Amino acid sequence: MADIFASRTIDVTTGDRETVHDLTDACTSFLEEVARGRSGLLNIFTPHATAGLAVIETGAGSDEDLLRALASLLPTDARWRHRHGSPGHGRDHVLPAIVPPHATLPVIDGVLELGTWQSVTLVDTNKDNPERQVRLSFLG
Repeated sequence: MADIFASRTIDVTTGDRETVHDLTDACTSFLEEVARGRSGLLNIFTPHATAGLAVIETGAGSDEDLLRALASLLPTDARWRHRHGSPGHGRDHVLPAIVPPHATLPVIDGVLELGTWQSVTLVDTNKDNPERQVRLSFLG
């Protein structure tokens, strides 16, 4: 079977509050369209200096726990040298060093291989930028 490559950018509205936005359905829909039963890799990338991607459980409190942990680790206060935007916005620019802006996941027979409770999420603590993009790329 020949190698294939497909890529698409999706728009995500995260709003004016910190959020963990579930991308799993978008990833699944993309793979149904382009993978067509092939195995390979799905790369997810967000081209923003203040957002990241995480594979975590959602809906059972883990997403809120992640935001709480990030607030503890990266407080919204005046310690940051990067000072434009909302107070404490400098911490948003440190986020991708902790929650990276990329993830590469296995695809087996066209299906994203996630654990039972795992979801692909966009983590956005930047209240100043409500519109985000995420690039999905499949290499089969």
